Amino acid sequence: MDEIISQHLPLAEKCCDFLTNSPDPFHAVNNNIQKLSSAGYVELCLREPFTEKLVQGGKYYYTLNKTTLVAFAIGGKHVAGNGFKIIGGHTDSPNLKVKPNSKRSGSGCTQLGVECYGGGLWYTWLDRDLGISGRVLVREQNGKISQKIVKIHRPIARVSSLCIHLQTAEERAALKLNKEEHLQPVLGTQSILQDGVKEQLTNGSGDTDSWRTNQEPLLLDLLAKELDVKAEDIADFELNLFDTQPASLGGIASEFLYSARLDNLATCFVAVEGLIAHTSDSDTFDLDTDISLVCLFDHEEVGSGSAHGAASPVLAEAVNRITSSLGTNQFSDTALHDLHSQSLRKSFFLSVDQAHAVHPNYPSKHEKNHGPKMNSGVVIKTNQNQRYTTNSVTGFIMREITRKAAIKPVQEFVVRSDCPCGSTIGPIVSAATGIRAVDVGMPQLSMHSCREVMGIVDLTNGLDLFKAYFKHFREIDDSLQE
Repeated sequence: MDEIISQHLPLAEKCCDFLTNSPDPFHAVNNNIQKLSSAGYVELCLREPFTEKLVQGGKYYYTLNKTTLVAFAIGGKHVAGNGFKIIGGHTDSPNLKVKPNSKRSGSGCTQLGVECYGGGLWYTWLDRDLGISGRVLVREQNGKISQKIVKIHRPIARVSSLCIHLQTAEERAALKLNKEEHLQPVLGTQSILQDGVKEQLTNGSGDTDSWRTNQEPLLLDLLAKELDVKAEDIADFELNLFDTQPASLGGIASEFLYSARLDNLATCFVAVEGLIAHTSDSDTFDLDTDISLVCLFDHEEVGSGSAHGAASPVLAEAVNRITSSLGTNQFSDTALHDLHSQSLRKSFFLSVDQAHAVHPNYPSKHEKNHGPKMNSGVVIKTNQNQRYTTNSVTGFIMREITRKAAIKPVQEFVVRSDCPCGSTIGPIVSAATGIRAVDVGMPQLSMHSCREVMGIVDLTNGLDLFKAYFKHFREIDDSLQE
């Protein structure tokens, strides 16, 4: 095996495990929590004050809705009013989500009612072996409602394509899917699945639960067995389908990573790895004067407009509460609101979302002087119409960090002038908080497909950049004249 590639394999294999075991935002957040806890991070409760809980050198995390994660570490030399070095990403990806009334059938088949989430390449979901995962609410014997996450990693559903023999010439020439009619998965055949339905729905009595009446009984039974609870105790759920094929290494020299949800779980994985690496290096972290923070939002793929998306108060609230708590702890003479404003002006937001690598079969889709390649470095994204936040100063800071740390230089991406430009959380967060920002990402192909691809060297490039960012940002920022 190529020696250059082999040095990147341990991180890539670790990322494969994370991707395979994170089929939804609930599992992505939970798996990152396990890593943070093992690294000494302490969970905070948002319903309790932070004051007197935060200390220099402390490492903490909390979640919102179990799908958004905030993790941060306070440098050993931090002083109230100093800045935040923030990495932001998102935990969600396009997928098929189970509808509130999941029961559906047709032509002798038991199906599952699903809704398309985000802007997926939906034809790539055809003929895939699909599992199911997400959150389930369960009624406990003590009257409490518990929240459990579930992952059924076996092929229980499938969205079958229409055979070529039943398609017209026009249909063969251009695949057109009706998302409501053509993407509803099949669970099984009705004649086999009808036994025991009435007993499940009524719990053996005359009482019928109105919510449960509208659910596919087999689905409830499957969830109950997986969670070791009674089907009648399931009160609600939030589920999605996922491709059961695990993440894997590919390419002739294993230089690629093939997986679902690279956009944007690859970022989530590397961001948390970078934060843990920074705070595990006592020589650097003990002298850190800032707060290093990772915020992984939900709902980016549908516009970020939720109580725990990037357009919510999540990040602004985090900065405010942490700054105020530390200001109180350190008995600063400066008014807390002034400390907060001071901290914002010293802070920086690294908005990280996967980038578009040049497709070898469609090279004309890229601007000819801005064509990022896989395994060639992290990409800075620029758009003068503010679809990305990068400007001359924030872009310079990123390039200077790579120069200072002597790591792989960044690549540059600008969309063609005759092509619409996507966007991400950078402009949303920057506009809401006033924090300076830059948009970057690791390059990949097949974005929003059921199965995507990126270079494994770029995982290392991303990790190196994030560690260098936490280490060198303050020095470089202080060298900039106002």
